[in-house]
Amino acid sequence: MESAGFLFGDLGSVQVGILSVAALLTSTLSAIVGMGGGITLLAVMLLFLDPLVAIPLHATIQLVSNGTRAVAQRRHVNWGILWRYSLPLLPLGWLSLQLAQGIPPDVARALIGLFVLISTWRPAWFLLGTHPSETNPNLRFLTLGGVVGVLNVTFGATGPLIAPFFLNLGLTRFAIIGTKAACQLTSHAVKIGVFGLAGFAFGQWAGLLGLLCLCVVVGTAVGTRILSAVSETAFVKLYRLILSAVALFLVVWHGWQTL
Repeated sequence: MESAGFLFGDLGSVQVGILSVAALLTSTLSAIVGMGGGITLLAVMLLFLDPLVAIPLHATIQLVSNGTRAVAQRRHVNWGILWRYSLPLLPLGWLSLQLAQGIPPDVARALIGLFVLISTWRPAWFLLGTHPSETNPNLRFLTLGGVVGVLNVTFGATGPLIAPFFLNLGLTRFAIIGTKAACQLTSHAVKIGVFGLAGFAFGQWAGLLGLLCLCVVVGTAVGTRILSAVSETAFVKLYRLILSAVALFLVVWHGWQTL
C-alpha cells in the first residue's frame, strides 16, 4: 500500500495546501472570465515542481477542467474543427517531449514564465503578424494543431494561443466554449499519453492529482454560482496582477539561476 507521502510525491503539507487553494481559485477564475485559470495554475505549480513533473500533472488536472466544459456543451462541439486540430497533435507531441527534455529545468521555468507574460499582456505577438480569423478554416486548424503539437509539452498551457483562431467562424458562444474546451481536452490527453509512454510515474502523485482535480471541480461550481455577482473587469485586473507577479518570479529568479 502506498504511503501518503508517496501519493503526494516529495511535496510538504504547506505546498500541497498552496496548490489546492491555487487549483480552487484558478478554476473559479476560468468559470468567471472564461479563460486564464489553466496557465495561472501551471505558473504556481512551477514554483514547487520541476517542469517535467508539473506539466503532466497540470495536463491531468486540466483534462478534468476542460472535460467538464466539453461535456456540458457536447451538443455544440464542431467536430470538423476538432478532428483537424487533433490530427497533428500526437506525432508532434512526441517531438515536443524531446525538445522539453533537452532544456534545463531553470531555463524551462524562465521560458514558461516569459510565455505566460506574453500570453497575458501581448498575446498577438504569438501570431507573428498573421491574421488567423481571415484564413481558410480548414487550413487554420490543421496549422494550429501542428503549432500546438510542438509547443504542447514544452510550454504546457497553450489556451491563450488558440483563442484567436475561433473568431469569425459564425459559431455561437456555446459552440466556441464547447469546441475550444474539446480541443484543449485533446491537447491535454495527448500530453498525458506522451508522458505515460515516456514512463512518467503518475501513480506517485495520485493523492495530489485527486485532491487538485476535486478543487478544480469545486472551483468551477463556485465560479458559476457567483458569476453574475462579480465585476469581471476588476477580477481580470486582479488575475493579471497575480499571474504577472508569479511569471516575473519565474523569469527573474530562474533566469538568474542559469547565469
